[in-house]
Amino acid sequence: MTPAAMLRDDAPETDAAEAPRADASRADAPKGRKGGPQKKRRPKRDIDGWVLLDKPVGMTSTQAVGAVKWMFGAKKAGHAGTLDPLASGCLPIALGEATKTVPFVMDSEKVYRFTVRWGIETDTDDSEGEPVATAEGRPERDAILAALDAFRGEIEQVPPAYSALKINGERAYDLARDGIEVKLAPRIVTIHRLDLVEMPDADHAVFETLCGKGTYVRAIARDLGRALGTRGHISALRRASVGTFTEEQLVPLAALRAIAEADMPEGGDPTAPMEKLRPVDIGLDTLPQLRVSPADAARLVHGQSIILRGRDAPILEGPVAVTAQGRLVALGEAEGAEIFPRRIFHAPARN
Repeated sequence: MTPAAMLRDDAPETDAAEAPRADASRADAPKGRKGGPQKKRRPKRDIDGWVLLDKPVGMTSTQAVGAVKWMFGAKKAGHAGTLDPLASGCLPIALGEATKTVPFVMDSEKVYRFTVRWGIETDTDDSEGEPVATAEGRPERDAILAALDAFRGEIEQVPPAYSALKINGERAYDLARDGIEVKLAPRIVTIHRLDLVEMPDADHAVFETLCGKGTYVRAIARDLGRALGTRGHISALRRASVGTFTEEQLVPLAALRAIAEADMPEGGDPTAPMEKLRPVDIGLDTLPQLRVSPADAARLVHGQSIILRGRDAPILEGPVAVTAQGRLVALGEAEGAEIFPRRIFHAPARN
């Protein structure tokens, strides 16, 4: 997708790195005495910003979004890249106006730490699947290190059958669940870094990778096992970072829930854990930043393009984040000295 297309697309994409395979019910919201509908109800509010969630293992990304949306009482929420229930780690959740910046976060590079279990390949390429092939051999450290070079840079990768990619309008994982053979064409992905971290025992090896959008970590484990003359699948997976969102910034779901529960007094007006909410514009930190005057900001808000004038005016091309008086005003598309508004924001200034 081109940057211009992303600016015009209102619907956030689904990151293809890891595909959901479990029921995405609202399992984490408070239940009634018999497990029925939640009893505590927060009024829906216009909440704008990012929650950098440390998703726990065992929860779908959709469940995580639902839980955070309930905690903040937000009217609108979405995430910037699916994590499987098996995976933990960085799940950026956008609330309100921040959802307009999701495509740019999803296109960011990501860091994963993962453990490969040697000797067994599964139909899902992780420990949730059924074994489809086994091998007795276990790779030595030197053999693993020698094999990694073939998995760095731009490589061809066949996505797992259990993925969110569509085949004739159907999700691949839905077809696979129904017993239909899934054949996906190889795609070019970029792996900037792939390192062996440790080998805790003969059956397992821990890796860390920095990769581009669309890379399937499960496919790395599968293909690496085959390249080493054995088989392999993911037994543990953690996303450490997404773009500029790092592991040190993440908030555990349990900590967020504790704050939210404490902030709901009986019979009182609930307040969300706002101290954990990050500004909308952090989702655009990777874009060129352009400060304009209040007059130019008003023109952009009303759908008019602006011309950057003066000897020191920057010459830009592509998407830019436009601010005025410390507040994100618009996602613009620059064509030389002219800036066209593509998305307008109404979020408050960054503190």
